[in-house]
Amino acid sequence: MADELEWEPIRALARRVRDGERLTLTAEVREMLERTAPEVGIGKADAAAALATAEKSEALLLECARRIKEGSDRIVDALYRAKRHRKAGDFDSARQEMREVLAIEVVPLYREIAEGQLEDMAEEP
Repeated sequence: MADELEWEPIRALARRVRDGERLTLTAEVREMLERTAPEVGIGKADAAAALATAEKSEALLLECARRIKEGSDRIVDALYRAKRHRKAGDFDSARQEMREVLAIEVVPLYREIAEGQLEDMAEEP
């Protein structure tokens, strides 16, 4: 999945919109939002409904960018803390870091990372 993700255009467009640029819903922008929505845990029906107006499309864009950023921050922070726990021999706390991510994370990629970490620690004490 990670090889297929191309989120930088979403991030860049969201930055421009936050800086005041109006979102122009071109075919390319529409396709990018339709593709990205499920990648960040937004259903296709919800994305399609959001693409009905420019205002809703802009909200969809910003929500996609928010989920990418916040999920990335969340998983990176949790991985860092989990690594510190593992180095200290505290595998229960390391696993708990990943469980806490899974309790709130909606972005499939970040969920996969947390699940993979839990699987890797399954054999640990």
